[in-house]
Amino acid sequence: MHHFYASSGMPGVIGAIDCTHVPIQSPGGNDARIYRNRKGYYSINMQLICDQSGYVSDVVCRWAGSVHDTTVFENSHIRAILETNPLYGYLIGDGGYPCRRYLLTPVINATTEAQKTYNVAQIAARNSIERANGILKRRFPSLKYGQRLRLKHTLPVIVATVVLHNIALVMGDDVPPEDEELSEFMQKLRRDGQNIDFDAVEAGPPPQLHQNRSSAAVRQAVIDSHFA
Repeated sequence: MHHFYASSGMPGVIGAIDCTHVPIQSPGGNDARIYRNRKGYYSINMQLICDQSGYVSDVVCRWAGSVHDTTVFENSHIRAILETNPLYGYLIGDGGYPCRRYLLTPVINATTEAQKTYNVAQIAARNSIERANGILKRRFPSLKYGQRLRLKHTLPVIVATVVLHNIALVMGDDVPPEDEELSEFMQKLRRDGQNIDFDAVEAGPPPQLHQNRSSAAVRQAVIDSHFA
């Protein structure tokens, strides 16, 4: 909480949450279509929670690319823990998640100065998970350019890269730069007409989701007590 507050001004944050899509080859079979995300390529939708330093404290890696971020969270072990335990802090996530008493999201169409200030702090704190996703994919380019393994091997390999990322962070390894040789190789594939560019999948909240009033009240209490 201290590190999140020091870097962003956001109080009570215990972790930042987001999902990222890891491209995979078509798994084949009757269920292959469920792995195709809305951008049109096959992927695994992986959920990560990290602290301010980018250390990943929780990973969920078992959902197909067509599954929405909210569904991944609703069926996760961490949601059950937060739902059934006393509130002692908050996760922060983007607008693809529902606002909950333990998960604070940005205020859509913020009108007051306090809400706008809250949004700035919330985005600054959430930057840690976006940065962690970027570093993770630079350390392990297959997470960006695609896994070429059977599905039963793909999931444990992805989780293993997250564990190795944490070890690298603890050991103080430098943040990996862009791999120039890999970039040149990818440029060659592009010139040859191969589709190797996978855009990030931006996911908004499902239309049937309605914000819980008590959850919005918790967020508003944070805004009123710290940003008004």
